[in-house]
Amino acid sequence: MHGLAGISLRDLGQQVGLRAQSLYSYFPSKQAIYDAMFRQGYEQFIAEAATDTPSDNSDVRAEALAGVLAFFDFCTADQARYQLLFQRVVPDFEPSPTSMAVAVDAYARTVGRLAVVAAADQADLDLWTAVVTGLVDQQWSNDPGGTRWRDLVPRAVDMLLDEQRRRRS
Repeated sequence: MHGLAGISLRDLGQQVGLRAQSLYSYFPSKQAIYDAMFRQGYEQFIAEAATDTPSDNSDVRAEALAGVLAFFDFCTADQARYQLLFQRVVPDFEPSPTSMAVAVDAYARTVGRLAVVAAADQADLDLWTAVVTGLVDQQWSNDPGGTRWRDLVPRAVDMLLDEQRRRRS
């Protein structure tokens, strides 16, 4: 296989113990399979994020770090899921409105968490997501299964928080 976009129905069927033709009794198309995986991925993200909610918000750094590490670990636990949810590597795949609603809900929850601990406006949110997903991308690209880029998360959180403090003063 060559990443999620290169998976064949034969490969997928073998992974789940079915023949490729049998998959069509569950899904009308390969796009429908991607859509189900997309929705399930965001449902997993929401479920995992719900178990890692901010406590009393007295320590902004600790709360921000916990949230970023939870997101980082979610993203590096399953490369195909990460690609589907955050990189859009499947040509012409567009989530259904139902699946997209789950993704929008997950994003709103993330925005809410960041607003509580750190990010104040859209530019702040964009910077946080760019830095964190950049670290995730580097982890997958240069040290899959390792911790080289995860180990940089505390420094990145400090850097982002310092930048926000500097801008506000």
